[in-house]
Amino acid sequence: MNTRTEYSVLQDAARSEAASRTGTAAGRGVTDSALTDLSPLRLRSIMGNFGSGVTVITSATPDGPAGFTCQSFTSLSLEPALVTFNPARSSSTWPRIREIGSFTVNVLGADQQALSGQFARSGTDKFAGVDWTESPFGNPILPGAVTWIDCTLHAEYDGGDHTIVVGAVHALASNDEAEPLLFVRGSYRGLQPLTEAAVSR
Repeated sequence: MNTRTEYSVLQDAARSEAASRTGTAAGRGVTDSALTDLSPLRLRSIMGNFGSGVTVITSATPDGPAGFTCQSFTSLSLEPALVTFNPARSSSTWPRIREIGSFTVNVLGADQQALSGQFARSGTDKFAGVDWTESPFGNPILPGAVTWIDCTLHAEYDGGDHTIVVGAVHALASNDEAEPLLFVRGSYRGLQPLTEAAVSR
């Protein structure tokens, strides 16, 4: 069988499987319109099932410290050391940080829900009452953060209504005894170890 024929067979199999799944879903009372509803509200609801940590991206600017809450953070590469996160295009803080070219990722602890909310609000002094210290690049390290990661801007790409930021890691540290703050299905959570019975299933 040549490569093109193999590809055609795979395409036919994929279409058949997709049709089968759609039919099964319809049998359960799920309509095609529900399956293909890509409205922002539904996307937010569905994607919210994927839990994440919570970070605050900070930087030292000529106008003072800047920062914003960000869930969409992850490690990207170990060699070279790269991380990535996705600020909204509507963000008024990220353009200020981009101009500086360096930032610190603060991974929040389980007891820092209030800090997450503080840095998520616009039009306020986000650093009010925050006794931060300086990273090697002079960026704010938030007290109680589980981890901080000092970065320079490596690249930035288009990401629809967000952008895809890649940071080059230069320094980092963590408090391994602290538990991270989690966010899933629209609410904050903490870590709960799985029981032995749950792990064995």
